[in-house]
Amino acid sequence: MSRRFEHGQSFGFATVDPSDSTTRAQLAWVAAQATPNGNFPEQVERNLLVPEGGRPEISAGAGGDATALVERDAADAGARSRRCRAAGCRRLIRHRPAGRGHPYLLEADQRVPIDPVVGQPLELRASTDQHVRCVIVEFADGAELEAKLRGPAVVDEVTDYSQLAPRPAAASHLAAGGGGARGRLSWATRLDPVGTARLRYRFRAEAPSRISRTRWFEVAPAAWRDDGGELIIDGDPVEVVDAASAAWLIGDEGPARARFALRLAPDNHVVGFGERFDAVDQRSRRLDAVVFEQYKGQGSRTYLPMPYALVLGGDMAWGLYVATSRRVWFDVGATDPDRLWVEVELARDRPASLTVHLFSGAPYDVLRQFLDLTGPPKLPPDWIFEPWMSGNEWNTQERVLAEVAATEAHGIPAGVVVIEAWSDEMTFVAFRDAQYEPHRDGSPHRLADFTFPANGAWPDPKAMVDELHERGLRVLLWQVPLLKTTRAPEVQARIDREVMVERGYAVKTDSGRPYRNRGWWFRGALLPDWTNDDARRWWMDKRRYLIDEVGIDGFKTDGGEHAWGRDVRYADGSDGATSNNLFPLRYAAAFHNFYDEVGREAITFSRAGYTGASSYPCHWAGDEDSTWEAFRASVVAGITAGACGVFFWGWDLAGFSGEIPSAELYLRAAAMASFCPIMQYHSEYNHHQRPSDDRTPWNIAKRTGDARVIPIFRKFALLRRRLIPYLAEQARVSVERRKPLMRGLFFDWPDDADIWRFPHQYLLGDELLVAPVLEPASDASEIYLPPGKWREAWRGELHDGPKALSVDSPLDEIPLFIRAEANSVARRFETAGSSR
Repeated sequence: MSRRFEHGQSFGFATVDPSDSTTRAQLAWVAAQATPNGNFPEQVERNLLVPEGGRPEISAGAGGDATALVERDAADAGARSRRCRAAGCRRLIRHRPAGRGHPYLLEADQRVPIDPVVGQPLELRASTDQHVRCVIVEFADGAELEAKLRGPAVVDEVTDYSQLAPRPAAASHLAAGGGGARGRLSWATRLDPVGTARLRYRFRAEAPSRISRTRWFEVAPAAWRDDGGELIIDGDPVEVVDAASAAWLIGDEGPARARFALRLAPDNHVVGFGERFDAVDQRSRRLDAVVFEQYKGQGSRTYLPMPYALVLGGDMAWGLYVATSRRVWFDVGATDPDRLWVEVELARDRPASLTVHLFSGAPYDVLRQFLDLTGPPKLPPDWIFEPWMSGNEWNTQERVLAEVAATEAHGIPAGVVVIEAWSDEMTFVAFRDAQYEPHRDGSPHRLADFTFPANGAWPDPKAMVDELHERGLRVLLWQVPLLKTTRAPEVQARIDREVMVERGYAVKTDSGRPYRNRGWWFRGALLPDWTNDDARRWWMDKRRYLIDEVGIDGFKTDGGEHAWGRDVRYADGSDGATSNNLFPLRYAAAFHNFYDEVGREAITFSRAGYTGASSYPCHWAGDEDSTWEAFRASVVAGITAGACGVFFWGWDLAGFSGEIPSAELYLRAAAMASFCPIMQYHSEYNHHQRPSDDRTPWNIAKRTGDARVIPIFRKFALLRRRLIPYLAEQARVSVERRKPLMRGLFFDWPDDADIWRFPHQYLLGDELLVAPVLEPASDASEIYLPPGKWREAWRGELHDGPKALSVDSPLDEIPLFIRAEANSVARRFETAGSSR
């Protein structure tokens, strides 16, 4: 049923010309923004500087055809700077109202907040070069305010809804990407409080030799009101909704946000919000729902958020789903202990309306209702339950086959190999060192179009894949939804860039130009627009030969988090605020739809996602250090992902980055991974330094000098293989009944208050209770058995729950219990043997 509160009223929308009277084509100034690799951030085009005394001439090639655009973007930074100096233009002052679109950083030259609120303070920031001695904010009514020097132009981190986990400082091939500008200063003026009048302002920078101004900027402050919008509550229990709490942030440009509160009982626990790393129970925490790549130490940030939660305890279980793809903020009893406050970004170009779905029933029923509404889980092939092997530095055919030979020699079973470093990393469709004639029209190649040199990295990819298949391994190749725009020797890469621009296949900004990746990974790259059917077909057809002819079994669909900023525009007419969160979901969907078209049972292995991710398996937890803290966070991620419908999940066991794990950490993690949906080890690129940082058991054994590593890992991998029939059966139950394969104990015992003292324990299917050892030097573990009869897996001892007990936990075992009546599962442990 539906209930409605705060019925809406109509209001007008003001139109603002973002370009004002200032030219947007000052190529010389844009050139000065070039990054060291010759690219420049797209958003600098929105903040052009006007030298005192007039407008600059438009340089040749500023607009025009796609070839000119691509070649301009690929020119080196030195040439850009020389053109800038010749034009007499310097980057004296800059103001970017919305910054780069980074959700957790405040830039040194942005507006804070981006959307001013009546009655609250507003800070207007700008950055300048070091020669500037004074900055003035000029207002259209003639008023002026002198800005104060804040200091170096560095970013501020937003922590209200974003707490990072502590982690060791370690070098990496990935840049920190924090932002800021070397050698520049940040200035700001503060309006406190902001009034109701529309603001039109610009900055004036005064240096010893000249004065420069930005263009004019305009913004209308919005005000919180208890009317003007419509909150639609669909479902029950409607009594949890605090109807009087609903409010709407509305200004001349339309609605900006909505907020409302839901009642929490004193004994409620709140689980969900997508894959989370910081806690299973989010009670007393603040978090948001925005797709983001946080490289290690995620804390409250996540690659895979959902505006969905399951509330347990009290008199009933219930769930909520905020039906939006826009950013949502949750205050789960942190401010008001008995309220779950929800704040939602709204579309400015439509009436203020928000739908919230409520679900009631047993926890399984709540999840089933959510998945039936947003997208049913899809059953992957059984082979995903085999042990997986992967390493980022396995960058040749010889190396891959050598690693496979090593696992066979050590008697360690493997059924899936992920090859990350296979491509030219420019087209992302051609094997490195492959020779071929470029297709000038951007059309796809077939296998016969390629010649693979005998002394190249991949002398015969198809033969390699055939051999791996014969040896019982499935093969996944790495992908990223980006096309670099740096200078490249690959002619095809340059042609493909031109095709993306000319045909409108790339995501754009509101300027009409292609969006350029603003993150720290492949900065400046183009993104394919999945909402454009022709773009999606073109992108996938270029990968068709890998499936049809080479025989690849799926793709590791990495890097879906790079669409930043509300100024992004998609082919379906949506903006970044609406569709950026959906980018990774559409990315995975494109591959799954392609598999359906070619009639192949293949998978994706995605890091990022959003509501609906359950329909596109599989997923992994992303980048983590090899630490005990990261181990615990990854277990939390698996439990919370499952609680939101992401059933086929794994992680890089023992972490993929930083110092190699100790033998103890590695084996404890391997034990846990053998009892989660996907068991995989993987290692980060380390510039091929020696000694190797591979996370293979033989390399960990060599690096640590611990002779126990290989036999214990072998024991768990062999046991994992024996569990595949059980896992395959339970996977079908999970999909049919909407039950997480890896699930917290709260699903089966929602009224048992004691389970919350053991948040890292979980069920794997219906019969296995897993209690990972998450602390070093632990020979015994305190675990909790919920109601029922349980058999200890290794020695067969029977126990009656509910009770807490201490169990031995030697390094070659994991605390594991089987429902007493599950005899077929118990028999699989009778032959597990001992590694000692």
